Amino acid sequence: MIDWIPIVFVTFKVLMFGTCMFFAIKWHYDQGTKGKDKRAVLRAGSMVVAVFALALLGLGLVTLTLMRMLGLDLSFP
Repeated sequence: MIDWIPIVFVTFKVLMFGTCMFFAIKWHYDQGTKGKDKRAVLRAGSMVVAVFALALLGLGLVTLTLMRMLGLDLSFP
């Protein structure tokens, strides 16, 4: 019984965050299309995605560097 709790909670969390993100993006997209050109909204959205991806890549590199400095084992079993 206890083995199913993380699976249920993680599934619920992923579904809830996915639903909330969908409606948040939809609401912001609808707000942006009211007074702006569709191209400008898509350009701004793509820039946000690019900045997020670069920030995620940077965080991963900083984490790997810190792990190596601390002497943690990074090899696969």
